[in-house]
Amino acid sequence: MGWRGIAPLAIALALTIGDTALFAGAQRPRVAHVGIIVPGSASSFAARIAALRQGLRDLGYIEGENLVVEYRFAEGNFERFPALASELVRLNVQVIVTLGTPATLAAKQTTSTIPIVMANVGEAVEVGIVASLARPGGNVTGSSYLMLDLVTKRLEVLREILPRVRRVAVLWDPANPLHRVALRGLETAAKQLELDLQVTAARDLGEIEAAFSTTATKGAGALVVLDDGLFFHHRTRLANLGLQKRLPTIHGLSEEAEAGGLMAYGPSLTTLARRAATFVDRILKGAKPADLPVEQATTFELVINMKTARALGLTIPPSLLLRADEVIQ
Repeated sequence: MGWRGIAPLAIALALTIGDTALFAGAQRPRVAHVGIIVPGSASSFAARIAALRQGLRDLGYIEGENLVVEYRFAEGNFERFPALASELVRLNVQVIVTLGTPATLAAKQTTSTIPIVMANVGEAVEVGIVASLARPGGNVTGSSYLMLDLVTKRLEVLREILPRVRRVAVLWDPANPLHRVALRGLETAAKQLELDLQVTAARDLGEIEAAFSTTATKGAGALVVLDDGLFFHHRTRLANLGLQKRLPTIHGLSEEAEAGGLMAYGPSLTTLARRAATFVDRILKGAKPADLPVEQATTFELVINMKTARALGLTIPPSLLLRADEVIQ
């Protein structure tokens, strides 16, 4: 008979016998309920949120149809993470997506039953989020990257641009457990490159501004800004301070270079956010986080802001420009 003949017959039967016979066993599409904890604001994390949403759309999850997403924004205040995680637990979401290490740790400490998918988390084993990459155990899985390798690379890149620099400052946040791991890596790399490190802590915008003043007076020739939701949230202010103090800065995220920082080298966080959707999908279909190996980041980006370089009177080696994934003019 073919499809053209069957379809009208099926419609007729449905209209004739109603809901109780032919379609009695049919199920409505299940609505997925997902929470996401964002370190900053909606605008500052727009690219990563869009990447996650696109990844979910590609897998058939459409907000307003078969997907409800509960967004929780810390607005750069890490102290809000436990409360935000608790809100999502009370809402009984099926999966919590976390952006960054502190948000992931807060969610893990809040619930041991709701699955957690982490994105852009550094050294997940080292900071105690998972037992191992191959067998994460517990209720957390997702993606991670090796912070020790990244911070070493950042110092090497700085040295290419500033071969005569002898002292490099480091801006870190004591509230971020990943930073203690990063500092160990920086200390090892600094010894190999014969550099002195000047480590300065900042927990809020006021301390960030004070750190730049201290760094400038102590003679540092450059500044490494560690990956952090607080620093990312204030990335435009950080870039402006770098220009005011004539201090070249290297960051971990491409958006920080786009905001005016001299350079950024780190994993593609939009790629990691999009990949998080795959973990969400598998968990919603019944997989357990403990059985889903953590993925290691494989895509890294070097971004150089030439406008900032010119403002600082720096010459970027052609070899470095050739290696850059993006050069901002």
